[in-house]
Amino acid sequence: MHLTVEGVVKQFPTARGQLPVHALDRIDLKVRTSEFVSLLGPSGCGKSTLLNIIAGFLAPTTGRVLHQGELVTRPDRRRTIVFQDYALFPWMTVQQNIEFGLKAQGIEPSRRADIAREFISRVHLVGFEDRYPHEISGGMKQRAAIARALAPNPEMILMDEPFGALDAQTRVLLQEEVARLTAHTRKTVLFVTHSIEEAVFLADRVVVMSTRPGRIRSEITVPLLRPRVPEMRYDPWFIRTVQELWQALKPEWQEGSGNHDSAH
Repeated sequence: MHLTVEGVVKQFPTARGQLPVHALDRIDLKVRTSEFVSLLGPSGCGKSTLLNIIAGFLAPTTGRVLHQGELVTRPDRRRTIVFQDYALFPWMTVQQNIEFGLKAQGIEPSRRADIAREFISRVHLVGFEDRYPHEISGGMKQRAAIARALAPNPEMILMDEPFGALDAQTRVLLQEEVARLTAHTRKTVLFVTHSIEEAVFLADRVVVMSTRPGRIRSEITVPLLRPRVPEMRYDPWFIRTVQELWQALKPEWQEGSGNHDSAH
């Protein structure tokens, strides 16, 4: 098993005299090699907290995470993460940002330049290699961030609502881009989202979390073939599943997040 989460509980301390915030409660999750798993849940349900524990940025209060059988205790270059806010280095060009992880691995300059150019081509940023983050659009920034995550050839990619700050059209285009890239590279992906349609379109398996404290309430295996293509959004199974999930989750999500657009 590529990733194993066993009995993870996370509580955050609060001011003296107040009860701790109970973010996650007894999370058990297994992710197979080359599997794309979407973590779906309302805002505040602990999805990002769980992702940060898997990344090694946070320690669980109890329980453990194993990556390829090894206990996760800190960040590791075998796992890269793509954030919602791009997290590109503003003083570096697109090319330099994508080379960053390769440089950390000690890869010599000409080779890492070749690898970076390959991924610049894959994410359709040819011609923007020497631009700085403030000179490109949000969608381009996220393409660069995805290329930076893929370039060092990690074993696993963690994506924390990477399209949440984008307009609807750019979001759909980047969903299709990620579907294409991950099908091509066969990377293991854990993708956090509160969009039902996004979760179902991208994933091999959708793991649905409850409102806080976050628990896994259900899982859905997605039978759609890869690579995913836009026409699959009109597949009867896809439409029915998105609607059934929305109807099942709507009362809890409206109470937990106040978000009435989680299906979109």
